[in-house]
Amino acid sequence: MIRPAVSTDLPVLQDIEIAAGAPFRDIGMDAVADDPPFTLDELTEYLRSDCVWVAVGTDDAPVAYALAVVIDGGAHIEQVSVHPDHARQGLGAQLIDEIASWAAVRGLPALTLTTFVDVPWNAPYYERLGFRPLPDTDLTPGLSRIRDDEARHGLAAWPRVTMSRPVTAPVAAATQPG
Repeated sequence: MIRPAVSTDLPVLQDIEIAAGAPFRDIGMDAVADDPPFTLDELTEYLRSDCVWVAVGTDDAPVAYALAVVIDGGAHIEQVSVHPDHARQGLGAQLIDEIASWAAVRGLPALTLTTFVDVPWNAPYYERLGFRPLPDTDLTPGLSRIRDDEARHGLAAWPRVTMSRPVTAPVAAATQPG
């Protein structure tokens, strides 16, 4: 089940982020794996903006989450993290569909995100969910700032891409590659 996050979820989201980052170590991206999660203050800001959703288990405890913001008139997905114990169940796709529904209600025409090109659970996964690469020449000022911030944070050490998908009917949930 997907629901809006509540304040008591926030520490668990940090744990999910840390666990979801660990597989990056297996592909030689230790700096990504070691990147600290969003702080509680940062997560609280998303919560105040009603821009954080969680996928929960039968005990209503979060096992995955997503964050979004409005950037230059579109819905930008800041983060999708799924705890590895709950991967390959379509939770990331369900969270993205929830963001798409949120964006549709607000009249936002597109979803955007930035991600790693060569990581199987990044750009190839999002392509299966209907996202397409945006050429750098088509980036809005806000998306360009995000990419610049990522480069300053060291993420440009690996190929990155900005992707977009129109806000339409939700795409059927796809699972992570096996």
